[in-house]
Amino acid sequence: MERLNKFLAHAGVGSRRYCDNLIAAGRVKLNGQVVADLGVKVDPVLQRVSVDDQPVKSETPVYWVVHKPPGYLCTNHDPSGRPLATDLIPHVEQRVYTVGRLDEASEGMLLMTNDGELANSLMHPRYEVEKSYMVLVAGKPSTDDLQKLLDGVWLSDGKVKAKSVRRIKTQGDSTWLRVVLCEGKNREIRRMLAKLEHKVLRLKRIAIGTVLLDRLPKGKARKMTLIELGELNKVIAENEKRIQKRIAAGLEEPSGEAKPDGAPVKKVRPRIIPGPGIVPPRGRTSRPFGKPPQGEGPGQRPPMNGPDGPKRFDGPRPGRPTGPPTNGPDGPKRFDGPRPGRPRPSGPPGARPAGGRPSPGGSGFGASAGGPRPGRPGGSRPPRPR
Repeated sequence: MERLNKFLAHAGVGSRRYCDNLIAAGRVKLNGQVVADLGVKVDPVLQRVSVDDQPVKSETPVYWVVHKPPGYLCTNHDPSGRPLATDLIPHVEQRVYTVGRLDEASEGMLLMTNDGELANSLMHPRYEVEKSYMVLVAGKPSTDDLQKLLDGVWLSDGKVKAKSVRRIKTQGDSTWLRVVLCEGKNREIRRMLAKLEHKVLRLKRIAIGTVLLDRLPKGKARKMTLIELGELNKVIAENEKRIQKRIAAGLEEPSGEAKPDGAPVKKVRPRIIPGPGIVPPRGRTSRPFGKPPQGEGPGQRPPMNGPDGPKRFDGPRPGRPTGPPTNGPDGPKRFDGPRPGRPRPSGPPGARPAGGRPSPGGSGFGASAGGPRPGRPGGSRPPRPR
């Protein structure tokens, strides 16, 4: 028994999302009845499935090993009409897709299958299935450079590292390296070596897990043997057991799953406490960089307005004179006449005093020529400390 959308996707109808849309639109029938539930499961042997009244037959799982030459794309459609990796196996009737992509300039081994579970297990980083590459780089990487690849290199999408790196041979001013990865991010090897100032001149994948490219010519394909398929499944099963042991021991937490005891996984965000001489970052901060927490221990502030803490002072602040409000119904009116000690300039409104600036509106704006402003002893103001 498997979900209906998964069955339709394996049968070549389309992606699972597209199949969900077909089910929601009422175009899928199970034993002649329209299916309305997206989570329904189907038995391909005992039940009949049809789309738009056309019977759908399950496809037999197929597994192909392909040697991709440079210039081919690992996609099922390209608007520009460039050659595709699927063009290398035109005789395969099933709808297959690549297991792990190689960029257009790279070459080497591709696995092509319609088995989605195997493809996910091979490419998911948690299963740690090894992918081996032969890489020709410009220059001669030092031992320190190789160690940096093992320790990890920071890229724009996080820290990545190789599982093993070995120098094979030199070729003129270039060097052949054998690099083994357990995950396959976009152009990962090229970006790692570019960070170390070694340009990749040629990149070839030679193995995925226990399956080897061996002497398969460029542009050719072969079926994966039953022995190779069994060894791949064995590697995946062993890695799954190792993961479950780490989860049971509390050393690893699977994302989106529950712990063995049924408790939901709770990720704890690490908190960094600065040591002596370390300046906390500016802007929005969290404890212990911010205010001390409320409590009764040393270095803690008492709670405000709590049952055991002092009440917040709501009266007038000390040092501020109190009295009737200015310009209020019970207070004196604000003085609107000329300021004492500042003579109003004579002459018509807007006239310029001798040696001074024009007075807007004829008011006492600015000081007269040359002297200090009236009413301020000492002339100029002392400089403000910076």
